[in-house]
Amino acid sequence: MAQISALAISESVRVDSRRVAEIVAELGETAAQHVISLALEQLASALGQVDAALDRGDGAQAVAHAERMSRLSWQIGLLSLAGVAMDLGSTVERGDHAALAAIRARLMRVGNRSLTAIWDRTALG
Repeated sequence: MAQISALAISESVRVDSRRVAEIVAELGETAAQHVISLALEQLASALGQVDAALDRGDGAQAVAHAERMSRLSWQIGLLSLAGVAMDLGSTVERGDHAALAAIRARLMRVGNRSLTAIWDRTALG
């Protein structure tokens, strides 16, 4: 009989600390926290919109939301999330359904971890 093992998936995320520090230096701590908080809300919304678009089979909308996620992620220093969002967009455009399922799951993991990681950094000041 075959033995089945559950594999724990752990995604490390990269946050550009210099970019976060630049935002804080440029805007001040309070304004930076506000701007980053708004960006996080937009990213969380886009993450849900990508997922919903893929559920509907609307690849064009999924790509549009993923591209928006990627741009916004780069702006606030969420490097891992930006990269995975770009990967999802290119995979949808190629029509690679097997890869899309894997990248979609990775986008959700990296998205959730990235949002938490940057929030923790900005909340600590």
